[in-house]
Amino acid sequence: MKTINVILDKYKWVILGVILVVAIIFRFWQLGAVPASPDWDEAALGYNAYSILHTGRDEYGAFLPVVMRSFDDYKPALYSYISIPSVALFGLNVWAVRLPSAVFGVLTVLAVYFIAKELFKKESVSLLSSFLLAISPWHIQFSRLAFESNVGLAFNVFGALFFLKGLKRPWVLFLSIASFVASAYVYQSEKVFSPLILLALAIIFKKELFKLPKKYIYSAVLLGFILSLPMLWYIVSNKNALERAQGVSVFADQSSLKQDAARLLTDRQNHDYLGLVLDNRRFVFAKEVVANYISHFDFNWLFITGDLSRHHAPNMGLVYIWELPFILAGIYFLLFGEYDKKTKWTIFSWYLLAPVAASVTTGVPHAVRALNLLPTYQIFSAIGIISLFTLIKNKKFLFKTGLVIIILCAVLNISYYADQYFVQTNYYTAIDWQYGYQEAVPTVKAILPKYKKVIVSNQPYMDQSYMFFLFYLQYPPREYQIDSAMASGGFRENHQFGKFEFRTINWNTEKKSSDILYVGRASDFPPNAKVIKTVTFPNGKPAMLLVEG
Repeated sequence: MKTINVILDKYKWVILGVILVVAIIFRFWQLGAVPASPDWDEAALGYNAYSILHTGRDEYGAFLPVVMRSFDDYKPALYSYISIPSVALFGLNVWAVRLPSAVFGVLTVLAVYFIAKELFKKESVSLLSSFLLAISPWHIQFSRLAFESNVGLAFNVFGALFFLKGLKRPWVLFLSIASFVASAYVYQSEKVFSPLILLALAIIFKKELFKLPKKYIYSAVLLGFILSLPMLWYIVSNKNALERAQGVSVFADQSSLKQDAARLLTDRQNHDYLGLVLDNRRFVFAKEVVANYISHFDFNWLFITGDLSRHHAPNMGLVYIWELPFILAGIYFLLFGEYDKKTKWTIFSWYLLAPVAASVTTGVPHAVRALNLLPTYQIFSAIGIISLFTLIKNKKFLFKTGLVIIILCAVLNISYYADQYFVQTNYYTAIDWQYGYQEAVPTVKAILPKYKKVIVSNQPYMDQSYMFFLFYLQYPPREYQIDSAMASGGFRENHQFGKFEFRTINWNTEKKSSDILYVGRASDFPPNAKVIKTVTFPNGKPAMLLVEG
């Protein structure tokens, strides 16, 4: 092991360079083609970047918004701003919109090396943690998508790294504060996690922090407050600012209240005082939040099933199954091993705080809202691998056999993942990615002069179809801002612009005319409909039909 450590120390930059190349390959290979289609959020972030680029306003005409109304989910706008350079350089397309996320994904792999180096002072832990994140299915999944959570994770890792560096060079604390604040401008969950982890770091390293000149601490706090003002003002001044949070909150689900009220009435009649406590609405909600929190440590979710199909490769979980024993070993060795107490507190604070934001929402466990669980699993795994092999370093046969077995299992699992993601994803999950618009929209555009009206379905799986048409048509933002001025937004809102209407298609009541074109699902039309074009999923089944009235 001593020889290995010498080699790692001598060639650390070469090894780190190789790790970054691996990270780049996994994140950039077929970036615009796998997954085969953007989902509605990616299309919205891209089109709003395009709109701000050309007009300074989002799709609804808001000037340089801090938060974008979008589908009435009020997205923090930073990802769209970050996408503007790539959209300006490469045009409005899937690759350009996903590019910032891929770049931040690679930078996070690099930052994990440095943050592990700060905490553990060992090249072995630093390099292995970085490598495991480079090949992580969970991290790759969201680094290849225009999902704001991936950039939020990156800013949190940068913030923690700069905080640790700032304990030696105080001016770096400004970068830490700026990074943590930026995360809140990019994704909703970070408004909870970022201040919590910053507070945890301040408590853990309070002695080192308060040894610094006070002017740096006060200035950093003031900087954080100033940078947060636009977001704080938006939250205070806009009654819809928290609509998304309220919409997915467990406290917004009132479906069980009638049952709870009935049980409470029975408890009172029976003088069941324990029941009055256990059936109390506040206790029920608290129990649900705790259950939601615990669900994010479910092995089945982590290693086998994942959650929504858009959040993981087919037939796989979020973390490699071969890492499971090493993660458990890593947690044990970190808890009871001879590691610095502040290092232990930092890693476990991150690990335990990461699911907090997701725990008060519905639809859990949730891979996007709990993405901040990374990179703790990779650090645990690295510690587990190194600690176990250190234990058997003098038993050469066992050491070599164990090394061969782990490499074989890892290669098989990684190869299986690569096939499932890069080969099978488009075949099995195209419908979940709202596939078809990239072929249907150019066809509609080519034959548009023949028709007075185009009616497009907005029902599942063609939800928010208007946004895909804006995206692929590169519809002039100024024109759409006029058309959308009176729109009310919303997930089920009917939209229209130009010749286009986006609504439910009821074929029996639709006007049949040769100057009307319909775009919908196969189920929207009868067998004898006049089909102009059929767009098929990669598995050959019909995705969208272009039908003449």
